[in-house]
Amino acid sequence: MINDRILPWFALIVATGIFFGYVRPTWSDTIGKINKTIASDDKALAAAHDYDARRNTLAKARNDIDPENLKRLETFLPDSVDNVGLVLDLNALAARSGLSISNIDVTNAADTRPGSSAAPAKNTDPTSSIDLSLSAVGTYASLQSFLVGVEKSARLLDVRDITVKGSDTGVYTFLMKIRIFWLRS
Repeated sequence: MINDRILPWFALIVATGIFFGYVRPTWSDTIGKINKTIASDDKALAAAHDYDARRNTLAKARNDIDPENLKRLETFLPDSVDNVGLVLDLNALAARSGLSISNIDVTNAADTRPGSSAAPAKNTDPTSSIDLSLSAVGTYASLQSFLVGVEKSARLLDVRDITVKGSDTGVYTFLMKIRIFWLRS
């Protein structure tokens, strides 16, 4: 009879000891960590699916853009500086306008924020720019024609500064600073 009363209590104590000594630590440590990892992986998988859906939507939207308009946009704001092509374009524009370019130099890397003349800062702006210093000789009418050509250029150019050195002959020396823009990679 004593065995009938002690055995259930002994079994309860052993079961409680097994629960608190083995089952609970195993569940909360190992299995709990695995559950957290699974939840984190599920979030990452959901984010990957969202990213993939967004990428497909943007690819479809890009494919819907008229190729001619896309080409004009890439000319307006290219994805690289292309110094040689730009210098050739500016030289051809100057020749058509009647100006003679004597010197083109890269003066500094410019900050693309409006009103800033400091070196470029780390920012999230997708564009970058650089200043060119340009020396040209010609008449005032030639300069006007050149500036109209820059204004109507398919490439994004910003004339920042013009200095005119006078002359009695009607042929002037013009010093210009032009800022060019491109998309960062």
